[in-house]
Amino acid sequence: MDIENLVNFFYENVRQDEILAPIFNERIGDRWAEHLPKMYAFWGSALLGKDTYRGSPFPHHARLPIDHAHFSRWLELFNQATDQLFAGEKAEEAKWRASKMAELFESKLDYIRNNGMTNLM
Repeated sequence: MDIENLVNFFYENVRQDEILAPIFNERIGDRWAEHLPKMYAFWGSALLGKDTYRGSPFPHHARLPIDHAHFSRWLELFNQATDQLFAGEKAEEAKWRASKMAELFESKLDYIRNNGMTNLM
């Protein structure tokens, strides 16, 4: 239930954010009801070690017109949501994991774009 609360609160803020909303709303549109359970499974796996997520999230993001500003804002909203809902060691770990995920995705995107690679895009 905590994961669902975090995901719902976080993505509600994302959907209203001037930087992130256009990207998410164009990509997901009115399919949030089908997208959110995937996010529950992903974050449950990433933060709680649950074996619920099947998939590879990076290729879906590789095609998006996103850059450092988007990753920074995404992380800022994630940290705000986490801080508003939770406190303690697990909350700090969640923020750390999100920061590492953002760093990894941004680094992979930069590498792909700077080396003219298209096979992941």
